[in-house]
Amino acid sequence: MTKVLLSLHVLTALIAVGPVTVAASMFPATLRRAQGDGDGDARTTLRTLHRICRVYAGIGIAVPLFGLATAGSLGVLGDGWLITSILLTAAAAAVLALLILPAQDRALAVATESALPQAPPVAPGRLAMLTGIFNLLWAAVTVLMIVRPGSTTGA
Repeated sequence: MTKVLLSLHVLTALIAVGPVTVAASMFPATLRRAQGDGDGDARTTLRTLHRICRVYAGIGIAVPLFGLATAGSLGVLGDGWLITSILLTAAAAAVLALLILPAQDRALAVATESALPQAPPVAPGRLAMLTGIFNLLWAAVTVLMIVRPGSTTGA
């Protein structure tokens, strides 16, 4: 059962987190294009990238659920590497849900001129920084999942 849970955990991480990291990383450059010349194609791409981020973020909730089930099956719920991974995952989720997705919402509203007139434009550089932080958090989690410092399970 552990191998099934681990397989589901890894597959869900690849399928859910991968598209979010790519789409979120592409959003700031596309936003610059949309802000620069009002390119209609860029606005359409912004909508698509934001939709990818939102949908796959929702699917991504399954990643820690399968991860916790796998950890329980392996008997490593109290290990330091896992607790650190859980905290980093929570931080990545918070950055995405509280900072990146709302900034993308605002940027899309301004780019499509559906925002309130006083809405300030979103700085693509700030959004790129937040996305970089999100990606680094996931990279750290991935390394911890592979290296598992102090683990004695051998799995």
